[in-house]
Amino acid sequence: MSDEETQVWFRAWTGNSQVSGREFRIFGQDGTGGYAALWLSKPDAGLLDQPVVFLGSEGEMGIVATDFTDYLCLLATGIGPYEAIANPELPTPENQVFRVMATNRDRSRQRTRQEVLSHAAMEFPGFRT
Repeated sequence: MSDEETQVWFRAWTGNSQVSGREFRIFGQDGTGGYAALWLSKPDAGLLDQPVVFLGSEGEMGIVATDFTDYLCLLATGIGPYEAIANPELPTPENQVFRVMATNRDRSRQRTRQEVLSHAAMEFPGFRT
């Protein structure tokens, strides 16, 4: 999503006409209308090293991964960002396509769903927009 589109959406989502949403790079949307975004919270880190958050259509929000590699690990467990916030215990089959993508990005990091979510919550305990 462009910076302008993000600003329009973020202002509507927050109800605050003074915010810009420029600290987010929205890259995906789920079937409920919620967005997956990179949260630009690490000043010296590259884009794919930023945490991934979910910003829901009904105001839900949460940190889902510490970076894009962990996000791929999460997707490999069969859930997306909304489910990670709303129903992280949802039983789902593993997604091998995302598992291969995560392995290709970092062979040493093959986290489980719980490891991804716990690590993100521990690193960013106060995530708020």
